[in-house]
Amino acid sequence: MTRKIPLSWLQLTRDKSRLAVALAGIAFADILMFMQIGFRDALYYSNVRLHGSLQGDIVLINQQSNALLAMESFSQRRLYQALELDSVESVHPIYLDYTTWRNPETGRPRSILIFGMNPETNIFDLPGVQENLDKLKLPDVVLFDRSSREEYGPIAAEVDKGNTVTAEVQRRKVKIDGLFTLGASFGADGNLITSDVNFLRIFANRQRGLIDIGLIRLKPGQNANIVAQQLREHLAQDVNVLTKQEFIDFERNYWASSTAIGFIFTLGTIMGFIVGTVIVYQILYTEVSDHLSEYATLKAIGYTQKYLLTVILQEALLLACLGYVPGWIVAMFMYSSARDATLLPIFMSYERAVTVLVLTIIMCFVSGAIAVRKLSSADPADIF
Repeated sequence: MTRKIPLSWLQLTRDKSRLAVALAGIAFADILMFMQIGFRDALYYSNVRLHGSLQGDIVLINQQSNALLAMESFSQRRLYQALELDSVESVHPIYLDYTTWRNPETGRPRSILIFGMNPETNIFDLPGVQENLDKLKLPDVVLFDRSSREEYGPIAAEVDKGNTVTAEVQRRKVKIDGLFTLGASFGADGNLITSDVNFLRIFANRQRGLIDIGLIRLKPGQNANIVAQQLREHLAQDVNVLTKQEFIDFERNYWASSTAIGFIFTLGTIMGFIVGTVIVYQILYTEVSDHLSEYATLKAIGYTQKYLLTVILQEALLLACLGYVPGWIVAMFMYSSARDATLLPIFMSYERAVTVLVLTIIMCFVSGAIAVRKLSSADPADIF
């Protein structure tokens, strides 16, 4: 098969401008697929970073909760009832809610997500939380997410300088006495962590004991799936019992199936594939049409339709590989620009790079298979 590649290569490189247009079209299709898949994965990953950071094995949430941005409260008595199982080591209530943050410099309001927890035990595996736990025991002290968007003000820079920073949250003045790192998501541009006591001071209308997430830690050697099933049988049906991985999947599935965002990004990927297929088809079809008499000559001297199909598919493979490289390079640059502009975790992964390469090859092969039908009209009797 490799002996036939020079013919394919010569066919493609005969018209340099046409080859350049073909590669630009494939690169454009690849960039479109890279960006759509990249934004989709950033959507999923950014919205489950908090879930993955929880230092526990099982999570309780209200049966009516849909996602982190639409949580319903439930009684923490359900959480403490879990201690009746011998396999449970400890339980930890978590409060969360959205409220208004005012930029200390401009006074402009912006929505922010606040988590309240008992500062005696760290339940978040996030940089900066553990070393600042004792500060949260003080009244009206919060930790600020250094990866929040810049619209919240230069909070991280001022705290790093050792300056005292105060801000208004829910019409209450709080002191930012430490930083942690979580990152912006499609659900929240900024985040705060504080104690459960301070949380209830900020949200005076919230009732103590009505929590949003219940975190359960199991004793060493316990199987989370088995204990979760035991808890489902032990607790009332007003709470949903999830393992940590099920909690992550629960959030991911919400964004993938219950919002238009996941569908839009998937549709964009499909559109990129279709656009690339059409472009490559036009190039290969024109290539076949321009050399129809030569293909008829090859048929006349004994070359089979299978051989000619191999030549076209090799051209498609060469186009796929050559067009993929500039597409990948431009996508890397655009990932970096989008990451800096949005603070979303948009990175090139090995899995994504391989996925788009495979899609590009399939795209070009499909185009080649369609274009090769033109060869059936290359009849030596008509030519000679």
